[in-house]
Amino acid sequence: MELFSFYNVENLFLPDPEPRHKLDPTISGLRNWNERKYKNKLYKIAHVFQLIKEENGTLPFIIGLSEVSGKQVLEDLIRMQPFNSGYGIVHYNSRDERKVDVAMLYDKNKVEIIDSEAITFFFENENKNIENYDTTRDVLYSVLKYKEEIINVFIAHLPSKREKDINRPKRIFILNEIQRRILDLINADENVILCGDFNENPDDENLVKILYDNSYEKVLENPFQQLFSTGNYSTFHYKSGLLFDQILLSESFFKEDNMLSFQNAGIFKPGKISCRDKNFEGRPFRTYAGTRYLGGYSDHFPVYVSLGKV
Repeated sequence: MELFSFYNVENLFLPDPEPRHKLDPTISGLRNWNERKYKNKLYKIAHVFQLIKEENGTLPFIIGLSEVSGKQVLEDLIRMQPFNSGYGIVHYNSRDERKVDVAMLYDKNKVEIIDSEAITFFFENENKNIENYDTTRDVLYSVLKYKEEIINVFIAHLPSKREKDINRPKRIFILNEIQRRILDLINADENVILCGDFNENPDDENLVKILYDNSYEKVLENPFQQLFSTGNYSTFHYKSGLLFDQILLSESFFKEDNMLSFQNAGIFKPGKISCRDKNFEGRPFRTYAGTRYLGGYSDHFPVYVSLGKV
């Protein structure tokens, strides 16, 4: 059995340098983000994967990440247990205004990277000035080889819901482009995995539409639809439970002759990484609540799918 996981790690930034003035903005946008808090954050994220290993007997062979800032934080992470420098990194700096990116970690003993690219998106602003185009986080696309299987992996962190969901057209545009690429791959009988923080739930129109081709034939499966329908969530907004973190797979993973046939999907939410406040029981134990430092793991739980021979 192999695990494929995705985790929004909530603002994994290097420590901020000391500002010249107290009111100067910081690189991270966080309050008092120093070396001690950074090292605690790294330990907490690594500990999540140690817990995954203890529960499943193995680490995920592929890990999609979001809200990481730069490659250095990833290099610091994979030096820690349980990775012990056995994992490689696929990462590109994006043009995101908050300087957060998506990335992929992979077990170097199991996975070979064939190719990768950052799919960048530009959006025209009101001034229609190319120098002031809006940008967002890239979608990371990687082609990898596992034994004899070629797998195409897309990792996304779509624009957030804010200000009456002003970013919805951007999410639609990005998903349409991803869908176009996925259809080309599926038409060539390729394995495809699309994962990420979509800032939409599995039953939202955009994420239902991407499951089908132009002839309304189903080409992707989203096992997180069932989890969401039964009240399972990876993050929360005020009182609302959300399942923005999902992993979608091509139909090829549901064939018995695939050595990585789909087994099950889940949200990893043991008590150790959950909120300790009884008023927020069952929610992720986050690093910050607004500007208040809590010292937790992330405001999202990781999600995963198990793959193996039927």
